Amino acid sequence: AAAGAPVRSFNFFSLYSWEPLSDTELAVYTQPNKAWLLDLGGCQELLFVNSIGLTSNLNQVMVGFDKVLTGRRNFPCTITQIRPVDVKLLKLTQQKQRQIKAEARDGQPPAAAH
Repeated sequence: AAAGAPVRSFNFFSLYSWEPLSDTELAVYTQPNKAWLLDLGGCQELLFVNSIGLTSNLNQVMVGFDKVLTGRRNFPCTITQIRPVDVKLLKLTQQKQRQIKAEARDGQPPAAAH
């Protein structure tokens, strides 16, 4: 929900962090506040690998040209779509999901936390 409209490429100097969302989607952070959602044409072992690599040309990762690397034995995963992620919106959404609403049961006040 925090991903924007597709773009052709993004600047890539280093990989800050990454998170596989499925075997066809990967979130990569190039800085703590700059992230990209990559759609892949299916990526073997993506959910289970300990590290990944990204190909780039002249510090640019491009749709249809660059790939996600998951290991020597696995085929490279072609990037089919790139969308920028609104990291502030993503964090706000995650905070809202973590909130707990305490309500009394059957007229009983909620138990006090100790």
